[in-house]
Parts: sequence; structure tokens; C-alpha cells
Amino acid sequence: MRRHLHAEWTKLRTLPGTGPLLLALVAVTVTVSVVAAAVVSCAPAGCGHDPARISLFGIQAGQAVVAVLAVTAISGEFGTGMIRTTLAAMPHRMAVLAAKAVLLAGLTLAAGGVAVLGSALAGPRVLLGNGFPPPAYDGPMVRAAFGSVLYLALVALLSLGVATAVRDSAAAIGVVLGLLYLFPAVILMIPDPDLAELLWQISPTTAGLSIQATTRLSALPLGPWAGLGVLAAWAAAALLTGGLLLRARDA
Repeated sequence: MRRHLHAEWTKLRTLPGTGPLLLALVAVTVTVSVVAAAVVSCAPAGCGHDPARISLFGIQAGQAVVAVLAVTAISGEFGTGMIRTTLAAMPHRMAVLAAKAVLLAGLTLAAGGVAVLGSALAGPRVLLGNGFPPPAYDGPMVRAAFGSVLYLALVALLSLGVATAVRDSAAAIGVVLGLLYLFPAVILMIPDPDLAELLWQISPTTAGLSIQATTRLSALPLGPWAGLGVLAAWAAAALLTGGLLLRARDA
């Protein structure tokens, strides 16, 4: 496995888009979080907003950058035919995919940690000026921040699995962004509340982002960690499907 990790790390760090995309993840996440905090105010009578969700709102924009990073980590090899060279040198295909997943998750956790830390520090300061109470960096906020980092890593693994199965960059990005953004939009248009709640519970985005909730937890269709577990199941299913197709198909 050490040989696979070394080879995949060499490829990943030398891709021209890896560094800029990681920087973009941090910049986009923090910027959108600050903007979201700036446009929300709290009335003196009380707030109906969850300050943690607002402060970490940039995760919903940063996940698109993570998806692009994960897709390009493997789809470029299919597009150029370099995947044949990779598999000739390392014929254990599942090990190749596992090495990509480990390195991609590690990079996303590192960059996502910086992005979430910046959002968690800057967002509450902006909210404080808009009438919100002083930030409380207690257990729920720590859970929301830590869970948001895990959320980004799981999005990366989901995207890697989809890209491995689909092979085409544009198609893979379209599928992932559809799951992340179109699926939640469709839920909002469902008139049947029972069906809408069911779709909410199985949506990777709406269920996964419940990890950010720190208020009114009893009103959520799924608890924070259960919701993140739904996204983890999507990521595992995508990686398993991608790995099986990688083994079954010609390079």
C-alpha cells in the first residue's frame, strides 16, 4: 500500500489544479460564510436563526470545489489514457482507488479544517454586530464545526466514487452537483409532506448538513450524526460501485 500511496501522492500533488482548488475551497467557504452572516440580523425580541448554520453556510459553496477536486483526481487519467499506465504498474485496482481515496480525504480534511476554522471564527464575529448573542464555542458548536469538516471529506469520497464509475469529467461533475444541489431543490417542490420528509432523510446534502444544527434538534427528521451517516452511506456506495466497475471494465 505504501507504493500505491507514494505513486498517487506524486500524481495528485503535481496536478496543476490541486493547489488552486484547495486554496479556492478555503477562500470560497470563508467568504460565503462571512457574507451569509452579514446579511442576517437578529431582532431584539429573539432570533429564529441557528448561528452555527449561518457561520458555516459557506460549506454549501465549498462542497462544489471539493467535488471538482475529487473528480479531476481520477477522471483526467481516464481522459488521457494514463490510467492504463497506472494499472500496468499497479495492477491491484482496488488498492489504487483506495490510495486515491485516502490521499484525497486527507487533503480535504486539511483544507476543510482551515476553511471551517476561518468560518467558525469570522462568522460569529459578524453575527455579533447584527444583534446575535456572543458566540458560545461549546459542545454543539464544536460538533457542528468538526462535522462540517467530515462532511467535506465525505463529499470528496462520494465524488471520487462517481467519477470512477462514470469516467467522464463533465458527466461526473454533473451527477455530483445534481445530488448536492438539485436534489434538495426538488425536495422543496414536493407538495406531500411525508414524501418530502423521506426524501430529506435520504438526500446526501440535507441529511448530511444536519450535522451543523445546534438549535431545535427535535424538529429535524434525522439527528445530526445520523444525517452525516446518510452521506457516509452514499460515499461508501459510490466508492464500492466505482471500485467494482474499475475491476470489471477494461481500462
